[in-house]
Amino acid sequence: MDCCYDCMPGGPFPPPPCEMCGTTTDYFSQGLCQRCHPRSPHKVGSCKSCLAWGVYPQHNWMCWSCRWWATHYPKGVCNYCHRDTWIGDQGACRLCLEQARMLQEPGRALDLAGANKHGQQLFFANMRFQRSRTRRLKPANGWKTPGGWGRPGPPPKKLALTEWVQPVLIDVAPDPELLRQRALIENSELTRYCNAIVHEHAEQFGWSVRQRNDVIRSLRLLQTLRDSPTAKIRASDVLQLPRYDGNIVSTLDVLDAAGLLIDDRPRWIDTYFANKTSLLPQVMQEQLEVWVNVLIDGATAAPRQRSRDPLTVKVHIHAVVPAVTAWAEAGHQSLAEISPAQIRDVLPESGNPRALMERGLRSLFKVLKARKLVFQNPTRGMTSTKVNGNIPMPLDTALIREKLNSPHPVIALAVALVAFHALTAKQVSELLLTDIVDGRLNVAGRSIPLAAPVRERLARWLDYRQARWPNSQNPHLIIHQRSAPRMMAANRTYPWQQGGIRPQALREDRILAEAHATRGDARAISDLFGLSIAGTDRYIETIEHPDLTVGDQRD
Repeated sequence: MDCCYDCMPGGPFPPPPCEMCGTTTDYFSQGLCQRCHPRSPHKVGSCKSCLAWGVYPQHNWMCWSCRWWATHYPKGVCNYCHRDTWIGDQGACRLCLEQARMLQEPGRALDLAGANKHGQQLFFANMRFQRSRTRRLKPANGWKTPGGWGRPGPPPKKLALTEWVQPVLIDVAPDPELLRQRALIENSELTRYCNAIVHEHAEQFGWSVRQRNDVIRSLRLLQTLRDSPTAKIRASDVLQLPRYDGNIVSTLDVLDAAGLLIDDRPRWIDTYFANKTSLLPQVMQEQLEVWVNVLIDGATAAPRQRSRDPLTVKVHIHAVVPAVTAWAEAGHQSLAEISPAQIRDVLPESGNPRALMERGLRSLFKVLKARKLVFQNPTRGMTSTKVNGNIPMPLDTALIREKLNSPHPVIALAVALVAFHALTAKQVSELLLTDIVDGRLNVAGRSIPLAAPVRERLARWLDYRQARWPNSQNPHLIIHQRSAPRMMAANRTYPWQQGGIRPQALREDRILAEAHATRGDARAISDLFGLSIAGTDRYIETIEHPDLTVGDQRD
């Protein structure tokens, strides 16, 4: 009979209770209800793949997750529970994989064998659609950040800094690997205090996400490296960061802006001096150090002296050290023992080396005599040797044209500035964007109208700069990858090394051409290029040179 008890003739009749569960509702057939009859569409059972409870026969006794699993992975034997079912890439069925994920330790990989060694935890079907995420690894020492696990917490309004520092008894270099691991979880007041400054610098100077994260990581390394948690950070400690994959320049900028930097970096000229005089006797080193300090910093006591450019000081050191080394090898311990005869013995025969050494020794003993470190000045009354001058020579015109038409906008602009307006390499590197106004270049107190070829290359470089570094706040005209996110100027060798041309030779070529074009007008050359009288005469003297006659006309 194909009708229910409600539709039977003479009915409705109450259905009999289920023979298995005893319920009086949802009767299906053969004395069983819909939940108990094996052919009922509402029969509830276990998933034949993951054994989860709560699936129906109309879906082939599979939960929704296993239905997707079966369409992406082949059948096989599980390596861990040894059931014949669908196997994933790791050689495990879905049940073993879910068991391993449930027991996975924070920060650790899945342990499929260990998780399924003592059995498996079953679950209800169709209730685990979203994969559970692995929790972060907590510090082994139970250390907790102010904001909670993995959260930085609010930055302190003020850092507690002390002036004193506990000296290190035994200086032991930290293990780089342990230091890197510590930097991953370190979250002190220093990093939280500097966090806002880091983001401000990143936005202001157009830092990339990688550069910003490198600075934050470097601050964490410094917090671990510094001797005291309440002391300021020395720049010399920041210079050690590259060995731990840290950042130097941007980190120094952030610490300086935060007022936490002690700049104890030695000047490059001091390092050069120390390398040159490391093998000399102690007394000689001290005497030379007094002289170098006067050259660099100047002197207000008699004899008063202006401070010299570090490059000039380097030339003096380079010229004097061979003579002092020779005296030290002869057994002298102090420069007070040196006589005029000994000075004449160490001087080169002739030429520029002799002239430079004479100038250096004269400056050295003049300072030492004024500071009462020697009894007499052995260079007094000594005849000076004239420095041999060189003759400026023109460059190959084809080479200049090639560099002016360089595919690199920065090379073309730098060459144009020197080839047309005879700027020095220092002036080119220190040019500011604000130095060019209404087609005129303001440099060294002069206002120079820019030539048309220079304007063309300037426009091309500015377009390239804006496209390459759109967020750069660097005020200098010429920048590169390292200086773009900062405020510093490019070094003097950029882009000349890449361009393969010397700026000094290019400048001399331009001034030489002007000297011949004006037929030796000293006033015009001096005003146009800002040269001194002696510098102007150097180019005017080439007018009568047999190899550089006025009749020579270059393209």
